[in-house]
Amino acid sequence: MKKILTIISFSALLAACSKSGGFLDDKSTALDEAQVFSDSLRTIQFLNGIYAEGTFGNTDFAGIGFSFNKRRWETHGNQETSADDAEYSLSSATRPSVMFYQGTFSAANYGSSPPATDFWQVPYRNIRRVNLLLSKLESTPLSAYMKSRMKGEAKCLRVWYYLQLMIVYGSVPNVGDQVYGIADFLDIPRQKFSDFVAYLTKELDEAAALLPTPNAAFPVGYDALDYGRVTKGTAMGLKSRLLSYAASPLFNGGAIDAASPQQKELVSYPAYDVAHWQAAAAAAEAVINSGYYSLIVNNTQPGLGFYQTFLTRTNPENIFVVTRPNNKDFEAYYLPPSRSGQNYSRPTQNLVDAFPMITGKAITDPTSGYDPQNPYVNRDPRFRYSIMFNGSRYAANDNTQNFVWTYTGTGQTGDAFSSGGNTGYFTRKMCDSTVTNSIGASPARNWPIMRYAEILLNYAEAINEAGQTTLAYPKLAQLRDRAGIEPGGDNLYGMKAGMTKEEMRAFIQNERRIELAFEDHRWHDIRRWKIAMTLYNGSNRGFNRVMHPFLVSGTTPATYKFNYVIENNIREHVFRPEMYLLPIQDAEIRKMPAMLQNPGW
Repeated sequence: MKKILTIISFSALLAACSKSGGFLDDKSTALDEAQVFSDSLRTIQFLNGIYAEGTFGNTDFAGIGFSFNKRRWETHGNQETSADDAEYSLSSATRPSVMFYQGTFSAANYGSSPPATDFWQVPYRNIRRVNLLLSKLESTPLSAYMKSRMKGEAKCLRVWYYLQLMIVYGSVPNVGDQVYGIADFLDIPRQKFSDFVAYLTKELDEAAALLPTPNAAFPVGYDALDYGRVTKGTAMGLKSRLLSYAASPLFNGGAIDAASPQQKELVSYPAYDVAHWQAAAAAAEAVINSGYYSLIVNNTQPGLGFYQTFLTRTNPENIFVVTRPNNKDFEAYYLPPSRSGQNYSRPTQNLVDAFPMITGKAITDPTSGYDPQNPYVNRDPRFRYSIMFNGSRYAANDNTQNFVWTYTGTGQTGDAFSSGGNTGYFTRKMCDSTVTNSIGASPARNWPIMRYAEILLNYAEAINEAGQTTLAYPKLAQLRDRAGIEPGGDNLYGMKAGMTKEEMRAFIQNERRIELAFEDHRWHDIRRWKIAMTLYNGSNRGFNRVMHPFLVSGTTPATYKFNYVIENNIREHVFRPEMYLLPIQDAEIRKMPAMLQNPGW
C-alpha cells in the first residue's frame, strides 16, 4: 500500500463500460470532496466508481472485475493463461502471463508493459475509496434508507477487494475504516490470518443485514437500472467463497514449509481444523436455503441451460457480475482467425481430457465408451459449449454455421498454427455461437464473477471435507443434470456410488475445473488446494500439430479421419513451493518495513 495516498479523482467513472442506462452510466466531471459528498447524486456516483472504472480497450477494468478481465495485462492476458487450462498465444519473457507460468517473477519484477502490480494496487485503491465514502456518508443529504443501503454496499465491496488480496498473499495490512491522507506516514503490519478472516466474515454479516434481497423491488430494493449492485445474496455468496478459501489446505494449517513462525500466523491458521470446513459448508448452505438463486435449466437440448447462463444478462444464477453493455468481449478475445477473433487464450488437451462422457463417466473409464480415434463424440454437453475443437460447427463470417478445422495443412480457414502456444483448440465458453467478432449483433450479457454453480460446488467441497461425503452427491447431481449428463439407472449422473472422502475430493476438483473453466477460478484453486507442484511443472498438452487427414477408401461420399496423437509439446511451466503465495512487491515492503514478506521470497 502506498505510503502517500493520492486524493481520488472524481472524473467520469465508466460510461463506456457499463450497461446502457444502468447504474454505472456516469458523466460527472472533476470535483473536490466537499462538492461530491454535499450532493446525493454525486455521492451515489462515487460509490459507482468503486464498482468499476477505466476503459475497456486501453486502461482496462480496475474495479470489481479487474482479476476476471480477459484483457487484464497488456490488453490480452490474465491468470487464465498462467494456469494449466489454457495456453497464451504470445511468448515475450517480460509479459506478466508468461512470467507467471514460467516462474520468473519475483518481488522486484512483476513483468512489464505494464507490470502486474494491480494485484496489490487495485484492491487498496478501492478500499481507500470505500473508507472515504463511509467517513462522509452520514453527512450526505441522502435519506436514512439510502445511507444504510450504501453502507452495506460499501462494506461488501471492501471485503471483495480484501478477498482478492487474501487469495494471492494471505493476510495483509488491515486499515479498518481509516482514511489516510497525503501527509500520513504509514507503517502497518499484516494482520494475523485468523483475525483477518474473522474481520472479513463480520463485515459480510453486517453488510448482509443492511442490503436488500436479490428479489426486493424499489423502493426497499433496487430498480431495474440498478441490476448488478451487491445484495444480501452477494454478501452471503462472498462469505461462502471466503470461508471455502480459508478452509483450504494452503490456509488451513498448511503454511508454506519455508515460513518462519512469524510468517505462518500471517499466511494461514496455526493448525488444521475441520471446523473451518464446517463453517464453509454452513455458509454455502445458507445461500442455497435462501432460495435467492437457481440454475438456468433448458431441456430443449442437453446442456442448453449451461450455454444460456452466459448469454443472459439478468438471470437467477448471477450472484455478482460486472455489468456490461451489449458486447463481443469474449468473441474478440477467444475466437479463431476465421471468425475474426484474436485467440489469445487457447484451451489445453489437459482441460479437454477433464470433461467426461455424456454418461458422466471419465474418459479413462473403460466402460465410458470413449473412442480415442473419435474423441469428441458423446462427451459431457458442457464440452462442446466450452471448447471449439477440430470439426466444430460455429458461425462463420458469411453468416453460416460452418466447420472449424484446426489440423495442420488444412488450407481452409487458417485456424491451424505452428506457434508455441497452439493446442488444437479454441475457447467457445461464454461466446455466442451465432455471431463472430465481425458479423452479427453484440450479445446482451454481463461478466459472471460469482454464480450459483460455484455455491453448489463450495458446499459439496466443504461438506465432503467435513466428513459427510454423502451430502455432496445431491448438489453435484443438480449441476450434472443441468449440464445434460444422463442420470443413469442409479440417478447418480455417472458418479461412483459410495466414494471415499479422497475420491470425492478428486471428483469435486475436476467438476469445479470444467464447470467454472475460464471464470477466474483455476489459478486460485490449484494454489489453495496445494496441487500446483504436482500438476503444473512440465508442459501442458495439445494434440499433434503435424496431424493430417487421410481419406477413408471406399466411402461414399468421401469422408476423412484424423490421426489424433496427443503430445506434451507445449511450453514449459514452472512452479516452486514459494509460488503458492505471491511475493509482496519490494517497493511496498520498503514503504512499510513492518509488513513482513511472504515465505520463500
